Amino acid sequence: MKKLFYILLLASLTINAQATKDYSKQVATLDSTLETLYSVISGDAGVERNWELFRYLFHENAKLIPTGKTKEGKHIARYMTPDDYIKSSGKWLYENGFHEVEINRKTQTFGNITQVFSTYESFKNKDDKEPFMRGINSIQLMNDGKRWWVINIYWMQESKDNPIPKEYLPKN
Repeated sequence: MKKLFYILLLASLTINAQATKDYSKQVATLDSTLETLYSVISGDAGVERNWELFRYLFHENAKLIPTGKTKEGKHIARYMTPDDYIKSSGKWLYENGFHEVEINRKTQTFGNITQVFSTYESFKNKDDKEPFMRGINSIQLMNDGKRWWVINIYWMQESKDNPIPKEYLPKN
């Protein structure tokens, strides 16, 4: 009986090890981490997102923080975990299609921390010519010596009252 237990345990560990994907290349560099961040939430309507990979990008206790104005004009920020984001946005992304594309980046690094102002455009379909939305993601990352971790993403959409400043747009 003991032998059977060990055989089943070994088989279970082998299956679990095979099921766990190796995402280390997606977080090996700052560029690969940011490219993965944008690509993992992007897809046409009806395309499932890889939420396992999405979660993998974030450090424990990381936050996603959208900001904007209420109908009354008050500035607010909403704090979400990666799982909160999946619950609140996953269905909408799947049903409507969403492609977020980085168009410019300003990066500052000190030691193992990096702050990126990443200007984005958003499209419903990858073939759309005009974005339906633009904004800036303020992304804080940490390199632990082995990989990059997203610590926070704090973002704001562009509006008529608050257009994206020229220094955060691509140079033509």
